[in-house]
Amino acid sequence: MSATPIFDVPPAPSVEIAGGAGVFPVRRVFCVGRNYAAHAAEMGNEVDRAAPFYFTKSAHAVIPSGRAIAYPPGTRDCHYEMELVIALGADAFELDEAAAMDAVYGYACGIDLTRRDLQAVAKEGRKPWDLGKDFENSAILGPITQAGDFGAPDAQAITLDLDGRRVQEARLSDMVWSVAEIIAHLSRYYHLAPGDLIFTGTPAGVGPVARGSVLRGQIDGLEPVTLTIEG
Repeated sequence: MSATPIFDVPPAPSVEIAGGAGVFPVRRVFCVGRNYAAHAAEMGNEVDRAAPFYFTKSAHAVIPSGRAIAYPPGTRDCHYEMELVIALGADAFELDEAAAMDAVYGYACGIDLTRRDLQAVAKEGRKPWDLGKDFENSAILGPITQAGDFGAPDAQAITLDLDGRRVQEARLSDMVWSVAEIIAHLSRYYHLAPGDLIFTGTPAGVGPVARGSVLRGQIDGLEPVTLTIEG
């Protein structure tokens, strides 16, 4: 006898694939911390070069580019963080770096919203960052460009404009941990699979959004990500 669910749950979110190639269903969201040395420094931290570290977001934190959202609840200091996002299209477990890139389906521009005040309280108390990082509408994703159409992440420019003013600017080559290194390392601890996303960290220049803010993030070769914070 099969059990009947007592209520319905929303379907997994999905993200547009550039060129009209369908949609990419989101399974899980991993995020790399402190992957740009300049950003780590501006937050008063040093990069641990022994190994990358991670936090996660719920899949239902993901929303597509172009949305307008309310200012996030429970915070007075919500920050933008522009990132390269890896979209996985194959299983990946205990891979070496040489094989890691075979698991990549494509790449996208992403914005990681952070309730910085809540994150700071958690860090001070040596507690998890969940309240600061994992909340509704906090992972904004542009259309995914297939890996063959983008090439290898290297020296492409990554930028973010806030209300028409450039606030973040770096190169993907500034990342402490490369895409291959991240996937290989993460695959030691998880059975990665199609639908998994990896936000790869943000450059220096993070700062607060306000009601009415308009954000536009770009990476050379990828479609931009945009977001409006409602007034």
